[in-house]
Amino acid sequence: MGRRRKSSLHGGIGDQIEDMKEWVSDHTKIVMPIVLLICVFITVLVAVNANKKAAKEAEVQLAGIDPAAEEEESAIPEEELPQLELEVNAYPAVNSLMSDYYAAMAEGNIEAVESMNAYVEDKEKIRIQEMSKYVDSYQELDVYTKLGPVEGSYLVYVYSKVKFTEYDKLVPGMKAFYVCTDENGKCYINGGEANSVVTNYIREISLQDDMVDLNNKAVAEYNELLASDEELNAFLADLSSRIDASVGEILAKAEEEAKRAEEEAQAAAEQEAAQEAGAEEAAEAQEQTATVKTVRATDVVNIRSSDSETADKLGKAQIDDEFTLLEEKGNGWSKISFEGRDAFIKSEYLEVVSEETVELAQADVEVADAGEENAGNGNTAAAGANNANANTEDVQTVTVIENVNVRKSASENGQKLGLAYTGEKLELLMKQADGWTRVKYNGETAYVKSDYVE
Repeated sequence: MGRRRKSSLHGGIGDQIEDMKEWVSDHTKIVMPIVLLICVFITVLVAVNANKKAAKEAEVQLAGIDPAAEEEESAIPEEELPQLELEVNAYPAVNSLMSDYYAAMAEGNIEAVESMNAYVEDKEKIRIQEMSKYVDSYQELDVYTKLGPVEGSYLVYVYSKVKFTEYDKLVPGMKAFYVCTDENGKCYINGGEANSVVTNYIREISLQDDMVDLNNKAVAEYNELLASDEELNAFLADLSSRIDASVGEILAKAEEEAKRAEEEAQAAAEQEAAQEAGAEEAAEAQEQTATVKTVRATDVVNIRSSDSETADKLGKAQIDDEFTLLEEKGNGWSKISFEGRDAFIKSEYLEVVSEETVELAQADVEVADAGEENAGNGNTAAAGANNANANTEDVQTVTVIENVNVRKSASENGQKLGLAYTGEKLELLMKQADGWTRVKYNGETAYVKSDYVE
């Protein structure tokens, strides 16, 4: 019978399974429940993964195809396979693999299952875990083997009896596997993508007479148990429904969680983007303002070109002279604005007299940016803010009552900048206690003797 059916089969491992199911239907009066698909009874579930090299070797061995004429392989008829010997528990490595695999399924240990068969689908993993809740153990394992299509490969048919936690009797079952050997000599279940040559080989071997007899024996044993035990019928039907429901719920929950995680990730990304935008706006707003500090000299002190006592001397600050503070450095010096440029005074001779936050005009912002790029040119944000603030105040002047020299510093030895004539008005910056008046002269800070102005 197996011979007649063999000639009508084509299309791969799926057709093999369908033909086996049809054969079972022709020889049993009892319709097996769907639980046959979940390892409780006889199934032939063979998944194959053969690499290209192995496939070509199998083609040469099985069909006599010359690799140089690969394009013409469809024109070469397949040769009938020899009757291979069906062996029982003949290969210790294969027996050990099957024993470990069934133990892992009974425990629901998916990590162990994947270590032996990397091609188990997610849905099948869930089913194995759910099934393990009702399985106590798989017992009386007999491992039937036939040599596979390539060296180190086997067609494996495992007969077992399952002990359920909710049913006393052992229930027979059988599954089929394609087992290969890796480069280290370790056996593994090759359950990946099917190769046509290997699939056809498995189909033909599975339909040889001894394999048909083995399946027939297992089917008969199962049917006898099913026919004699109504309790088993009810149990298997209920078990199938429970497992199907559990698998469906887990898959639905996983899909819902994945969708929720995606939504949360998107919301988090949007929140982060909003925070970054807010931070940029705050930084931009902060850049449009400047804190202006005014400091006053508490003693007569030298003004230098850098924060060093050996730096060039630019002038001398008199008591109560006020300056715009640009930076208070950690080395004991303060950078100030002096006569349109950056200068330095020892911090211990200065005290803060006022502090004000002002908004900068766009031109001042540009000046501040340029000052950051060109250190030392005096165009800092604080200086720009001070100038903007000064423009809003009333300008005070003094009148020259007698011709007087205008000097760069408050000293009769200071550099002479020019001569102020009687009646000329000068912009007043400050009348100092040392007898000098600080004024604005030709756009820069200058000094005249206080006795000559009013």
